[in-house]
Amino acid sequence: MSRRSRRTAAAVSGPSTGAPRCTVTVCRGCCCGTPKIPGLDHAAQLRGLRRALDGTATVRVTDCLDACEHANVVVVQPSSAGRAAGGRPVWLGLVNDADATADIPAWIEQGGPGLADPPGILDLYGFTPSRRVRGQVEG
Repeated sequence: MSRRSRRTAAAVSGPSTGAPRCTVTVCRGCCCGTPKIPGLDHAAQLRGLRRALDGTATVRVTDCLDACEHANVVVVQPSSAGRAAGGRPVWLGLVNDADATADIPAWIEQGGPGLADPPGILDLYGFTPSRRVRGQVEG
């Protein structure tokens, strides 16, 4: 295939912009999802997120994201449309409250990062991890 043909094929199919829907990464490593965070049914929280986001977003579980000072971390990555609109991954820490957990699917149903503002309460959970830590999820 010539270089010109490849450019034409790429233009017809459009750019590869990633997943068409949001991805929610739930940390379940060192501190997150363990008895180190007492009073929270971590398995039920994960089941609830998966149930609420079924068909709306991809939910994945990862080992320690090395943001233990914000234990029980959830990262909401934008859909390809959200990223095209300027959305960036949103890191939420200390997500130990059922209401905060319920606000995540509600936000994603409205479009998620880049397409809809998060419910105001989620602003209280947001944090910016180090560049090295961000690279583990966003890279």
